[in-house]
Amino acid sequence: MQHVQLPDTRLAVHARGSGMPLVLLHGFPFDHSMWRGQDPLADEVRLIVPDQRGFGASAGTTPESIAQLADDVVALLDGLHVTEPAVVCGLSMGGYVAEHVAVRHPARVRALVLVDTKLEADTPEARAARAKLAATVARVGQEALAEAMIPNLLARSDAARANPARTTLEAELDRMIRSAPVATITAALAALAARPDMVEPMRAVAVPVLLVVGAEDSITPPDCMERAERVFQQPRLLVMPACGHMAPLEDPATFNAAVLAFLREVAAHAGDRTVVGR
Repeated sequence: MQHVQLPDTRLAVHARGSGMPLVLLHGFPFDHSMWRGQDPLADEVRLIVPDQRGFGASAGTTPESIAQLADDVVALLDGLHVTEPAVVCGLSMGGYVAEHVAVRHPARVRALVLVDTKLEADTPEARAARAKLAATVARVGQEALAEAMIPNLLARSDAARANPARTTLEAELDRMIRSAPVATITAALAALAARPDMVEPMRAVAVPVLLVVGAEDSITPPDCMERAERVFQQPRLLVMPACGHMAPLEDPATFNAAVLAFLREVAAHAGDRTVVGR
């Protein structure tokens, strides 16, 4: 883990490997460790996995907007001296950030991987629910958030519940949620509620896009990604069986294989023989 100084904060980042830059952006309210199952990708790409502003070892300043978090990604790449366009991958909130990177900084994005997320803004009901949850967390702490989120994060089918890693996954999710500062949680909930609808802006995104969703995702169900598939110019859709909202954590082998296959396609299309599958 290293730290990179940005204009107004410092971000902690787990970076290793070489070749095509692949940025992994965690969901709310987690940290870079939710991507631990993706560590093997560093054998073939340059893996860049930050704790976003306010989370994990990047605690200290709170997020103001999804656009700010997107600008942080580009500042981080600058700080790491990454000059070539990167593949930007994000789950849930990280997906919203990745979308904003593609729109605000198109020259810095080689491809997108959007995981268990959506393009649409919150409904008024969803915004009200976030505000209520933020008030509860401010009053009683992170435990309220853990109790509200964990039952909905993982797949609920018998096959998913039979996963021998299930207990470990739940414990990991609980640890990350309880580790997030209350101020970061409440600020991030406000930023999530205020984010704009990205359907129309994303129509202009011309890079390849891999859409991944758990078949049993109850937070951003598969139809969210199916709608997104109709928006993008170069989409690929993967629905992962026996997975919920945390598909890369629930089935890392399937997720990693899909991402590597996608990156090889991206590299081959550009005639690049050096970045993936060396």
